[in-house]
Parts: sequence; structure tokens; C-alpha cells
Amino acid sequence: MASSSRNKTPDLPTPEPDSPALSLKRQPYRFSTLCATVDSPDADHKDQHGSSSVPIYQTATFKGIGKAYDYTRSGNPTRSHLEHHIAKISSAQHAFSVSSGMAALDVITRLLKPGVEVIAGDDLYGGTNRLLTYLRTHMGVTVHHVDTTRADSVTEFLHPGKTAMVLLESPTNPMLKVVDIARISALVKETCEDALVVVDNTMMSPYWQRPLEHGADIVYDSATKYLSGHHDLMAGVITCNRDDIAKDMAFIINSVGNALSPFDSFLLLRGTKTLAIRLDRQQSTAMLVAQMLTKLGFVTHYPGLPNHPNKDVHDRISNGYGAVLSFETGDKELSERIVGATRLWGISVSFGCVNSLISMPCVMSHASIDPATRAERGLPEDLIRLCVGIEDPADLLDDLRHALMEAGSIAFAANDYIRIPNPISRAVEKLALNESHAARQRANREWFVSAPGKVILFGEHAVVHGVTAVAASVDLRCFGLTSPRYDRKVSVHFSDISDYKAEWDVDSLPWDALVSIPKGDSHPDVLDQRLVDAINSRVLPADCDMPPKAHNAALAFLYLYMTMSYGEYRPTFHFICRSTLPIGAGLGSSASFSVCIATALIILHGRIELPVVPPPTREGGPGEPGHVHISHGGQRAIPPDVAVETNKWAFIAEKVLHGNPSGVDNSVAVFGGALAYVRPGFGKRSGMDQIQGFKSLKFLLVDSKVPRDTKALVAGVSRMKAEQPEVVQKLLDQIQAISNEARRALADPNVPRDVLLSGLSALIDENHAHLVSLGVSHPSLEAIRAATAAAPFGLSTKLTGAGGGGCAVTLVPDEFQAASLVSLISALEAQDFRPYITAVGGSGLGILSPYDPINFDDDGETDASPPLSPPMTPGTNREDGALPRSIRARFENVGTEELSQWATGRGKWLYV
Repeated sequence: MASSSRNKTPDLPTPEPDSPALSLKRQPYRFSTLCATVDSPDADHKDQHGSSSVPIYQTATFKGIGKAYDYTRSGNPTRSHLEHHIAKISSAQHAFSVSSGMAALDVITRLLKPGVEVIAGDDLYGGTNRLLTYLRTHMGVTVHHVDTTRADSVTEFLHPGKTAMVLLESPTNPMLKVVDIARISALVKETCEDALVVVDNTMMSPYWQRPLEHGADIVYDSATKYLSGHHDLMAGVITCNRDDIAKDMAFIINSVGNALSPFDSFLLLRGTKTLAIRLDRQQSTAMLVAQMLTKLGFVTHYPGLPNHPNKDVHDRISNGYGAVLSFETGDKELSERIVGATRLWGISVSFGCVNSLISMPCVMSHASIDPATRAERGLPEDLIRLCVGIEDPADLLDDLRHALMEAGSIAFAANDYIRIPNPISRAVEKLALNESHAARQRANREWFVSAPGKVILFGEHAVVHGVTAVAASVDLRCFGLTSPRYDRKVSVHFSDISDYKAEWDVDSLPWDALVSIPKGDSHPDVLDQRLVDAINSRVLPADCDMPPKAHNAALAFLYLYMTMSYGEYRPTFHFICRSTLPIGAGLGSSASFSVCIATALIILHGRIELPVVPPPTREGGPGEPGHVHISHGGQRAIPPDVAVETNKWAFIAEKVLHGNPSGVDNSVAVFGGALAYVRPGFGKRSGMDQIQGFKSLKFLLVDSKVPRDTKALVAGVSRMKAEQPEVVQKLLDQIQAISNEARRALADPNVPRDVLLSGLSALIDENHAHLVSLGVSHPSLEAIRAATAAAPFGLSTKLTGAGGGGCAVTLVPDEFQAASLVSLISALEAQDFRPYITAVGGSGLGILSPYDPINFDDDGETDASPPLSPPMTPGTNREDGALPRSIRARFENVGTEELSQWATGRGKWLYV
């Protein structure tokens, strides 16, 4: 019986009086009474001595033939009492008790058959994730992880005849996400009537939530938690209302032999008697803790808070809010200090005990989920989980406040506790004030930046599964220019993304949602979801009201702009971005964009220091540029620390854009050249290594103009690997061998040029054939490949990036005739493809040198002196707040074909 009132209880069986003389029927007992009242399963189980407590039948065998019990693995009176009691308080017809919560899930998943599909949430207990991974790897079970907080998200993965189980948690552990169990159960039954809806109800227990009342087929709890309440035993319980399912699970439990022991059954039965009274105290204290943390400004996850997502759903299907909550600090190290500073809150995994516990899920209960998957699922590394016990609320609150103070997260001032968003020393604060003058000087300049695109030469798709990818920069670039504004506004113009233009009043941005990163500190491993949500809901139009690519680009820009801001300094400027890269063709256009915005912003926010102009010489001329580095090409070089800082922030922008980037694209866009990348988590050394001595290669890039869905393509390869593991692993091993050979050849200065080009050509053909076998090519790419391979050209071509459309790369040998190249380009253009002649392995990030003087005429052109940005021309006389003497007007209007030549002619660039 569904109920939205916390005063109502399910219509469960109530013991009738022994005397039939009473004419008035008793009211159904309420939940706490049902918990405390343990009645016999049937007349045969009444204790002959009238014991007030259920006896422990501590025996392995029973004498006699044909009796109810013969062997404790198959049945035991103490366990029967427990299971009858659990069924009674769970609105269930059947209940089973086993050795742990994971044993309960193991019994349930044994109902699955090889080849079926399971839908599960994306915020799961680490042990659940581990078992699902095992089933996927060893049993051929396909597992789809979806955002179950949106009921409709399961619909596209419901496949009649294939979907066998939908596994839910609500609230989830540890993000406390609310799932509409009733709605999803209905959707599942409409499409896949044979699929089982299974709910892990450990976070709520039968006291607060009974999923069987809302359409679930099977419910299980880790009884180690609330049902026991004392952490002195391990147990799991399973409940259901279907006789056929109960019969199958009873057979599995008897066969496997993981039924709960008599003594643990006794302890668990004893624990359930105080379930209601314990949970009432724990919940009321949990609400106080959640309210305190929210008041202090922490992002707090608890279904009882008024603004908790899907709170209305939780109120509809549950009778309470639970005693587990979590909160974010914005800093993993700060979280570690807070956890370590507590006294009453015991540092431990698990929850549901009478004692309060504190933990960091990402380093404890959920550490078995790899960091990339945690980040993809939005699990913050700094998250702290609190499991509230029955101690005095005042003591728990006081202990937590002291821990927050000791860690430097809050302070006591004006008779109240206040949040210190980013605790920094007074010396740093003073330094920030002293830097304000320098900051204003930076903001009064124009800054011109650029970054290259990339191609993945070898290892596409296979990199996701641990194979080495070889990536290199191309000389097609993205350019960004900042121009000062003096009207308290920041604006953007993304010329190549639907010509998107927007401006925002700086003071109207959602600064209340910001946890800024002090200068010198690094951004945490995960995004600040609270800030992302605030920008999306309060600053940007909905996705449907603006092109998705423009929406994501604006979100990345604003996220970096706000996160880098510290103190009261918030630069105001206009940023325009242009590209000679085809957008969305798999050439790293988003990464080069990310590098451009990251570079411009860290300069304007003063997070990096370019070499300063030295004092004039005695002759009165400008001094030499001091410690400026010189690159191999004779160009001035960007200092390594600047490049590293830029790359860190560009990676954050890539996370905003793509969720879980590998880091390859932004690294190539910053450092240029070529690198080899190995993803972590595959039992070998991971990371990125520059390929020293990489020789510049001539390539023809061909944009198929066919959009691709990277996520779908990657998922397709993963499905294929799950279905045909031996076949796919063989392909991956062959691609790894290709990457190894290419890497050795590219880094070996003794390999003759003609031998190198011939070898790379063969490796390109071989690599592409394997990618075709993985199903990630596309007819458009095969058409490009056929055109380039045809006589008289005879060139080798492969897809790059995601495939499924996008771009192809063709190696052009040194001796290839210019006339033949022109002919090939014409043939490709005749098929409506877009070719680009480019070189691979060039410079990375570029910043226009700030050293030499600059002279602009009124049209933004230069006189005979070499032009150089940024100009030092304070003041304005234009309505939009831009400087009158700048290169902005020309930059906005120069043709795309001329852009690269025009930009490189502006002055002396600094390059990585």
C-alpha cells in the first residue's frame, strides 16, 4: 500500500487475540510495534517452554525423518522466525536471509542467463559495481549504466526478450540521488514484462521505504546496516511476493549454502526489534547535520532538504529521509583533513550502526570504481559521507564543527560559524591585494593566443581499452583574442560555432555557487557540479534555445572564468575565437578551443607570469628579454611552467565539454609535436610521453562532412568486446603492435626518410583494416580511402579520431608531385569532401610576444614596424568598451583562408 504520510503504516498482518469473545476488531499495529513483536511463523514453531526470546537452534542437523527440519543449510527454526519477521515488516510474502548483502545480490543475479541485458544506475555501491563488472566479463551479461534519476532514461535500453533485470537504488549511495521506483517499474512492465525490477533498499530499510508496494519484484537489504544496527554481524535479506521467484531463490540458497547461520539469525532478529526507535533518532539528527552544513554553504546531499532533486518523488514513495548524507568541500585534501579531525565520528566504511561514521567514498567504499568512471558518473573525489548514529545530537554537531574548524574550513566570528570557501593565509591575501595593479595592467592589453589541432595517427578506439595511442599536432590552428572592456561586462564571439555572440554582466553571474581556486592551487579532479548547474540554470539559455556546441563552449568559458577568479578581481573583456580547423571533424577543435580560453584566462587572472620586460640599456633602448627560452626553430619559447599550468586548465575545459576526456587532445594542443598515451587502469605504466625527435610529416586531411557520435562509437566497440572478447582482444593486440612499431620508427633518427615513410604507409593501411573490423569506419571514409589509393595516387589513408564520419588522414610522401596533389584534391572536392594540406608535428600553444613596441593605424593594420600584441593603450572611446587601437576589427573580418598567414604575421610569437 503506497503512502505519502509519515503517520501511516502498511496494512500488515496483526496478531489476533486468543479470545474470540471481543467483538471489536483491533486496529493494525504500527510499524514500531510490528518490529518489537516477534510472532511464530505457524503453530508448529511455538516454543514448548514459552521463551520470550526466540531460541538459538545452534545445530547443524536434526534427528528424525520427514520432519520440517533436517539440515541447517536447508532450514533452521531460528532462521525461519527471522524470515517470517522480515517478510511481515516488508509487505512481503517471502523472505530469505543470507550471509551478507552482497550474497543477497549474488543469489538474485544467479537468476540471470548468459547473453541477457541488465540496466543499472550510474551511482552504485562499489561492491555492486564490482559484481556487475564480473558478470559482464565472465558471463556475457550486458550491463547498461544509466541515470535512473530520470525515469525515461531506462526506456531506450529496454529490449524485449533481452532485458532481464533493472537494478535500482534509491536514494543512491553516496550521492543520495532519488529514483522513482514506481514510475520505472511501470515503464519496465509496459515494455519488458518478464524483466525483474530489483531494488537495493539498504539506505532506507523497510521502516522508511517498502519498494514491493511500488511495483518492484525483488528487494534486498544489507542487513549488516540498519536492520542489525550494531555492526556485530554480517547478513543480507531478500524479499519478494512472487511464488515462482521465491522458489528459484530458495533453491539457489540451499544449493550454494549461503543461508544465514542460527546465531547470526538470532542477533539480526534481536536488532530488528529496535529498528524503528533507532531510526527515528538517527533521522532527526541527520536532518540537523544537513541543515548545519547547508547553512555553512557546503553542497549537501540529503533527501530531507527542501531543494534536494526529486524530493517530491521521494516524499511520494518513502516514509522518511534516512540517516545518511554527504557533502562536498571543493578540495580533496581539505576533506581528508576534516575526516581526520573528527573524534565521535568513526572513520569507517558501511553505515546503519548506532555509532556515527564518517568516510570519503572515493578512497574507501567506492575505491574499486576506477577514477575515470567515478568522474564520468559525477562522483566528487572530495565527497564526505556521514552516517548518523544515536549519540546526542549536540555532541555530534559540536564534534563536526570542531573538525571543520581544525581543518580550516570554517571559522567562528560574530557569535556564529562562517564558511571559509578557500582557506588561504593572510600573506597570500596581502599578495593578492598587491597584485591588483599588475592585474589591471594585464586587463588593459590585448592578448592573442593560438593552439593547434591534432590527429591520432595510431590507436584510435583501442586507447579506451589500454592500447597506446600515437597523436600529433597539425598546423591547422584555433586563434583567440581578448580585448579590454570597461563596462563590467564579459563577452564572447565564437565565429565558427553558429557565429554565437553573448555578453554577461560580471556582477550578475552566480558567484554564490562558486568555490574559487586560489592562485597557485590546482582544480580538483572533478568538476564543481553546483557551479555547472548554476551557470546552466541562471546564465545560459536552455540547450533547445541555442546550438548545443555553442551552449557547451559558453559553459566551458564561464566555468573557467569564474573558477579562476579569486578575491574581488574579475577582469572584464571581450573574447573572440576563430579556427582554421574544421569543427567536429575529429581533429581536436574542442581541445584547441579549450587551450585558447584557458591561456587567455590564466593570463588575465594573473595565474601565470610571462617573462617581464627587462630595464632599458644604458643607450636608452629596451633590454634583452632576460630568461626567455629559445625553441629549436629559433623562436622564443613559452616557459615550461606556463605550459603545464595552461594544460591543467585546458583539461578542465575539456571535462566541461566532454565529461571524461583522456587528456591527449589538450596535451597535444599545448605541447605540440607528437606523444604516446596510455590510459590508466590496465596493469601497465600509464600517462603521456613526448616522442622525441619526431620528424615533421606532410598529410592531407579530408573532412567527410559527416557528423559522428563519439560516445555511440566507443560504446559499440565496448559491446563488441563484451560479446566477442577473444576476437576483439586479438585486434587490440595487433593495434598495440602497430603503435609500438610506429612509435619506435618516429623516434629513431637513424631510420632513413624513405624507409620511414614506406613503413608508416604500411602501418596506416594495417591499422585502418583493424578499425574497420571494430566497426568504427564509415562509407564516407572508405570513399576517401578509395580515392586516395586509386591510380595514379597510391596513397595510404585511415580514419582519425572517432571515425563514423569525421576526418581521414592521408600520408603524402616527400616526392609526391604537386600536380598530382592538386588533381587528388580536385577529385575529393568533386565528391563533396573538404581537403586540407597540412604538416604534422609542429608547434603547440602560441602567445604573441609582449616585448616589442607596436604601432597600429586606425584600421588595425600596422606600419613598417613589426606589429606586436598586447598593446599598452589604456582608455576607450567606443560604445562596446573596446580599445580604439587594436587588431580586433581585422581579426574578426579576415578571411578564413588568410587567417593563419595573417595571424602569424602579427609579430614575434612565443611557442611551446
